[in-house]
Amino acid sequence: MDAGDLVLQGETLPGDLLEKARMATGGRRVLPGSPQTTPQVARFSGARRGAAFDALVPEIEAARVDWAFMPAGARLSDYRLIAFDMDSTLIAIECIDELADFAGRKSEVAAVTEAAMQGEIDYPESLRRRLALLAGLDARVLAEVYAERLRLSPGARELLAAARSAGLRTVLLSGGFTYFTERLRIELGFDFATSNELEIAGGKMTGRVLGEIVDAEAKAKALRHLKAEQGLRREMVIAVGDGANDLRMMAEAGLSVAYHAKPATRAKADVALNFCGLDGLLRLFA
Repeated sequence: MDAGDLVLQGETLPGDLLEKARMATGGRRVLPGSPQTTPQVARFSGARRGAAFDALVPEIEAARVDWAFMPAGARLSDYRLIAFDMDSTLIAIECIDELADFAGRKSEVAAVTEAAMQGEIDYPESLRRRLALLAGLDARVLAEVYAERLRLSPGARELLAAARSAGLRTVLLSGGFTYFTERLRIELGFDFATSNELEIAGGKMTGRVLGEIVDAEAKAKALRHLKAEQGLRREMVIAVGDGANDLRMMAEAGLSVAYHAKPATRAKADVALNFCGLDGLLRLFA
């Protein structure tokens, strides 16, 4: 990759770890602000990501430090669009797991969710398996999950506000369900949202969705369409996700952000935020 800025942030930044990061990337340390600032942020210009840095990642993460490779001197206002996954990214829950709790099948559904996020099962198959376990569930539980269990991830509102202030459009691309994405779109003011629509008959979930399943490729296709519609280059887009189903969407962006993500997702991302909230992304910009 081209040389850019390596940014590390954490509650503390051990000096020996910073020196190892400098050596692993060939970067030049840019002095941070006050060492009393929490979290602390260190920036290295002219840094390159390679095997030496990747080998250092377990030590960085063991120290509870987040890491990012940013374009040199990148500012949030350099971007024009930011796309979010919903479950376990914009929000702190997996909606389908919470629905399954009402059906007494949470552990079964959660196990399939985890396998899908790890990339062990393709998303359409995992969704079909999980929805089949919800067949017959009263649709009124959707409102209960939204009102009682759905919580935004820490820093979500702050990141959205900063993105809009910087002139970015905000979109929600989810393999979840329209019941939740549409309410979040309205409540949070997203410019666009897409997701799966649950089939409901007689007030009960049928265990199916209407139309084609919104999977990894559908999310990537939606982002490609939005870029073309708005005349955006790849480097003008940020994508934030956490699982295997987000990787194709993230590949469509100039800056890919893995938020509290699975190892395979972090390995392919430009940014790994494992310990901070979503607003930690704001501290990475110059």
